[in-house]
Amino acid sequence: MTMPNFLVIGAVKSATTSVYHYLKQHPEIYMSPTKETSFFAIEGDDLDFNGPGFQQTYLYKCGIRDLDTYQAEFAGVTNEKAIGEASPIYLYFTPKAPQRIRHYLDRPKLIAILRHPAERAFSHFLNNIRDRREPLTDFAAALQDEKRRLQENWGPAWHYQEIGFYSRYLREYFQRFEREQIRVYLFEDLKANPIATMQDIFRFLKVDDTFIPDFSGKYNQSYTRKSELLHDMIFTSNPLKAAVKTLVPAGVTRKLATRINKQNLAKPKLSPQIRQQLVDLYREDILQLQDLLQRDFSAWLA
Repeated sequence: MTMPNFLVIGAVKSATTSVYHYLKQHPEIYMSPTKETSFFAIEGDDLDFNGPGFQQTYLYKCGIRDLDTYQAEFAGVTNEKAIGEASPIYLYFTPKAPQRIRHYLDRPKLIAILRHPAERAFSHFLNNIRDRREPLTDFAAALQDEKRRLQENWGPAWHYQEIGFYSRYLREYFQRFEREQIRVYLFEDLKANPIATMQDIFRFLKVDDTFIPDFSGKYNQSYTRKSELLHDMIFTSNPLKAAVKTLVPAGVTRKLATRINKQNLAKPKLSPQIRQQLVDLYREDILQLQDLLQRDFSAWLA
């Protein structure tokens, strides 16, 4: 059976969903239909994590734990040159994930996308607020509570700080794979120049690097809502919604719902104090990341 020859291994909340969709557009690339199979992280595992709504997380809903089901993800491969999948949890699940990747795959190419760890943690928190899986509405409080959550075996969906120690996890990959097999990109570079970043990824995968994906789609964005009540009125069954449907044409109600929903969204900013707190937490790891990748990360320390 066909297996992938490249993987997007992370990091969580670093535009891996967008990259998955950009890669999927390329005619010479096959991406698994399931985004975040997480197979190499959770093969054969019980997934006995705790945490409110854990069974609604990607890891539980989409995760594949047996080889046959994983291989079936690639049954549609025809003549594509690059065959891949994107599971950002792979970067975090060390040493299990790199060990299993090394066991199953023959010289795979590995792509990591890193985001400023403080910004990544905050986006991760907002993602859980959006999906109603975070019981605390204050980011600082959630950070303080993380140690308890780890002790009580909450799933990685709530490991806001822990996932940001990139040097610690990447080192596990560099110990098991040759440096030429690993390519590390930055979220900031992808956002600033998506064409150049994706074309560099295409060159790494040895497919046509003149291809330009459609970047108009917005994927897995983190945000909060100004009013959860308003959201429920729009998107859940209720008498008011039913009454409006009988009076207003469906096309009009859809446009109105889209407009109201857009106005109801909010994008909070990370406070400078919490940002500095997290920069101090990650400082040593960022310095080690500089040495590991031979790249300047001083902007992350500012």
